[in-house]
Amino acid sequence: MELHLYDTYTRSLRKFEPLEAGKVGMYTCGPTVYDYAHLGNLRTYVFEDILRRVLEFNGYQVEHVMNITDVGHLVSDADEGEDKMEKGSRRTGLSAYQIAEKYTAAFQEDITRLNILFPTVWCKATEHIQEQIDFIACIEARGYTYRTSDGIYFDTSKLPNYGYLARLDIEGLQAGARIEMGEKRNPTDFALWKFSPAGQKRQMEWDSPWGVGFPGWHIECSAMSARYLGSFFDIHCGGEDHISVHHTNEIAQTEACYGTRLANFWLHGYFLQVDAERMSKSSGEFLRLQSVLDRGIDPLAYRLFCLNAHYRSKLNFSWEGLESAATSLQRLRTAYYEWGQSSAGRQERIDEQMLGRFRDQVNDDLNMPRALAVVWELVRSDLPPEIKKGTLSTMDRVLGLRLAEWRPEEETAPLEILTLLEARQQARKEKRWADADALRQQIQEAGYEIEDTPQGSRVKRKRTTVGEG
Repeated sequence: MELHLYDTYTRSLRKFEPLEAGKVGMYTCGPTVYDYAHLGNLRTYVFEDILRRVLEFNGYQVEHVMNITDVGHLVSDADEGEDKMEKGSRRTGLSAYQIAEKYTAAFQEDITRLNILFPTVWCKATEHIQEQIDFIACIEARGYTYRTSDGIYFDTSKLPNYGYLARLDIEGLQAGARIEMGEKRNPTDFALWKFSPAGQKRQMEWDSPWGVGFPGWHIECSAMSARYLGSFFDIHCGGEDHISVHHTNEIAQTEACYGTRLANFWLHGYFLQVDAERMSKSSGEFLRLQSVLDRGIDPLAYRLFCLNAHYRSKLNFSWEGLESAATSLQRLRTAYYEWGQSSAGRQERIDEQMLGRFRDQVNDDLNMPRALAVVWELVRSDLPPEIKKGTLSTMDRVLGLRLAEWRPEEETAPLEILTLLEARQQARKEKRWADADALRQQIQEAGYEIEDTPQGSRVKRKRTTVGEG
């Protein structure tokens, strides 16, 4: 099956065809690094990682760009309030730059633990100020801006199809606007460049043709994606909360400057919920990946937990659900390990029919729940262990569960079992074979198996039969 993806812009499932044969340009909105990422944020990055892996599984070379928002993201999407970085600085006592460095490192550690592939390019907003100024100047030259006392704004009324991505009811917004308009001409207008408040020295501010200040949140993604991928590239991703404001405004900026909608496909991951409420940072209390580690649960169990729901469906978080995913992960790892080690230099054998069914599901708009159903069918099948192992190894290129890296923990047997093992070894040394067999039987009845190796004998607990998770 050819790869099909759901495009938010057209509201349709479309066959994916890259703009350049064999290559894909993909931009994913990265973190605003004023605090730790929560599990809801990380669900979006897991979805985007699966997308990238599926593209590579289909043979594409992916140029993946992710931004780091370290300036310009105000606490309100209506361009009101304080910059999140400045607010984080005040909360922690660190400088805005130290805040950015701390939480960027924490984010990168989180995605490493989740086996999320690093982007080809990391780009920080603060390191691309000139690109953003140039982009604003382009928009201004085409007549889409106006100046207020606090900044340079985009005039959305001059763009006939503004809000198409979100299917915004502009007339309804105009009639029932509840936001603080200030000097804005239209409720949907947004800041391209904000002036530093009079008499106040910001930690992050720059000179510009319009005065000292800092860029708005949306301009960084338009400018940096165009810088690395061009003014029209293959795929742009983010969370569903980006549809109505951030991505809508990215498109508006790019249409004004370049006449394109920025990306050919727009993909959005849906929220993680807790008791039917969206997980967010606004309350100051949220679940981090560290919360999972603190409970002794492998972070990759959270990755598998996310794969049990389609990226375009809301997912309710519970510790019971996560523990169930941890059990399933352990069963997969144990099965993979017990199918034996591949001989050095030996080509892995694959069941093409099973792999083809798996490919069909991941190519159907990343349908990971159905892909996992194929995985468990493979585990339960009567196929030879070496074929199951080779097939699951290939599937894990998409799953990203690091199955080949897992090894069972070394277990120390109780003293009485070790004493029996020592007695058996002595009996074998003295060629008292009947005694040695009797001691083996005692060890087995106690729930342990003996492995006789060139380095000596050792015991391990008997393993249970692997079943579906």
